[in-house]
Amino acid sequence: MVASTAAVRSAFLWCMSVVYLLAFSSLYVQIPGLYGSTGILPANRLLKLDGKTPHDRFTERPTLLWLTPALGLTTEHGMDLLCLAGMMIALVAMVTEVMRDVPAFLMLWILYFSLYQVGQTFLWFQWDILLLEAGFLAVLAAPLNPMKWLPPSPLPHDNVALWLVRWLLFRLMFASGIVKLTSMCPTWWGLTALNYHYETQCIPTPLAWFAHQLPEWFQKLSVVATYVIEIPIPLLFFAPVRSLRIFSFYAQVLLQVLIILSGNYNFFNLLTLTLCLPLLDDKHLTYLFPWLRANHNHEKTMSVGTERTPWQRGRTVLTRVTEILVYTGLFYWTCVLFKLRLTGFTVQSKVGFTSDQFHSTLTRVMPVTIWIGVGSLSYHIGSALMRSFASEDSIRRKVLTCIRCLLFSAAAVFMFTISLVPHTVIDWQSNNNLWPIVKQWNQRVDKFQVVNSYGLFRRMTGVGGRPEVIVEGSNSLQLGWKEYDFLYKPGNVKVAPPVVAPHQPRLDWQLWFAALGSYGHNPWFVNMVYRLLHGDKRVLALMDSDPFNGKPPKYIRATLYHYHFTDWGKNSSAWWRRERQSEYLPPVQKDDPSLLKFLTHHNLLMEGIGKASLKKPRGMLGWMLEWLRGMLGSLSGVMLQVTLVVTGLVVSWVQPLMAKVV
Repeated sequence: MVASTAAVRSAFLWCMSVVYLLAFSSLYVQIPGLYGSTGILPANRLLKLDGKTPHDRFTERPTLLWLTPALGLTTEHGMDLLCLAGMMIALVAMVTEVMRDVPAFLMLWILYFSLYQVGQTFLWFQWDILLLEAGFLAVLAAPLNPMKWLPPSPLPHDNVALWLVRWLLFRLMFASGIVKLTSMCPTWWGLTALNYHYETQCIPTPLAWFAHQLPEWFQKLSVVATYVIEIPIPLLFFAPVRSLRIFSFYAQVLLQVLIILSGNYNFFNLLTLTLCLPLLDDKHLTYLFPWLRANHNHEKTMSVGTERTPWQRGRTVLTRVTEILVYTGLFYWTCVLFKLRLTGFTVQSKVGFTSDQFHSTLTRVMPVTIWIGVGSLSYHIGSALMRSFASEDSIRRKVLTCIRCLLFSAAAVFMFTISLVPHTVIDWQSNNNLWPIVKQWNQRVDKFQVVNSYGLFRRMTGVGGRPEVIVEGSNSLQLGWKEYDFLYKPGNVKVAPPVVAPHQPRLDWQLWFAALGSYGHNPWFVNMVYRLLHGDKRVLALMDSDPFNGKPPKYIRATLYHYHFTDWGKNSSAWWRRERQSEYLPPVQKDDPSLLKFLTHHNLLMEGIGKASLKKPRGMLGWMLEWLRGMLGSLSGVMLQVTLVVTGLVVSWVQPLMAKVV
């Protein structure tokens, strides 16, 4: 018998509402500086009409922002409108269960997808496409619920929708573990990656400084634990034994919590934790959160005094034996493959297999993961069909319910099938063995980001030191250079690492990637400098302060430094130490011909600073958007997120109390 998952589905949809709320609100406060007409990457340059028909526009770039001229709005204000609409729908869905339905989540997905289409490099992170894929699955998992005055009822195929979420989580975690080894990064193979990770990640937290001081043997053991959590344990997501699925849930939660404590990864970890919920059933979820029991009490439980049948006792014994075999096997093979040995009070470890052995094993294992998915999905579809037939009394309703379940199951099979293309990219042989029709289906829906490939922390960067670009301005080439301090990325060595998640400061994040290359590969960086030379207030709002107090400098340059955490016990007030490496961008002026030519070549010098900034939207809607921007735009991303989430939680808490009073 398949356990009830009504509470799990409700919790999953609630968490997705919160994640959407965090994502939209985080982006909203950054739109003017990133995507405005005088922003770093103006969005309007991607939406030129050029005599195209509406069909051609939406085919080339499917986004609702094509409709903004008809509303009398600029592209920037259109993005404001989409973000505000997403925030409002997500907040309503968060506080009202009956609104967590298909129309709400479909609208949330369309809104975020429309923003993604013009987000360019600032919206091309793995968690953005993960949110789009998870958001699409939320549409499938959500009830249609046309009768808003009634709470949604569980459906026989709910487990199939939640299984797709589980499959997404498996692909995410399994690929993230595998790519660390397929990348042939020496730090991952040498188990030394965490020696560098804490100080070289994009935006570390204060706890990362302390984690960086841990002894090397512990850092290596932590890498081993990461491999175990990301590669073999995800296979337990589909285990027929309930306790093994719960064990895999807590393993993933442990990893995500540790990442949250040591790094600012915006809403990514919260989204991953949301994807972990389908590993549970209602019984365990309501055990963790008892207040869910009152609203979702669909599962019939055996009374304490009921005598257990021989079959039940035998199944319990078999379950215990399976648990012992799995846990023992995990421990044994971990010790063998990573040569763990106890030396005094330390545990020594090293990789005990070669790259050839690993790739050979991966080629054999990948088809197994596919067949595990096929078998598990088939079981859930079969169970859903049986429940569809048994849940109704009349033959007519049985047939209709089964037809609905079959249609949904066909959609689930399609989603699973096209996901095999990104799932197998980590092994070229398995990818080549896929049927050509499967790749064709995937290619047809690829631009909608409903299935994607993942692989977090593929290579460890900054082994010789964390690269950081320091931007400076001056009115003289010889002296008077002052640094621009950004909001969250390392700059001043005496400033502690911040705690900013679940907000994502997208400029600070992209500067981390820019430091790994050159300004030639990051034209947005040059445009940022150009906007600073003009003293653009919207771009300056993305920074901590203006060292020139509103009077832009004559020259701006950028220098590459290597940053390191300071060492424990050095009696220093600094968190970082740094060494200058090289010139990143030579000093430039705002009328520098080479600068203007570079920006023109990359379609970034579209219109004058003053003229563009004076553009105003037309009509009442535009005026309201301007007013809301004035009200909310002054808040930091973190403050806006906290305000919205706390408001939602308070309303959710007050609602039941008000209902009792009424």
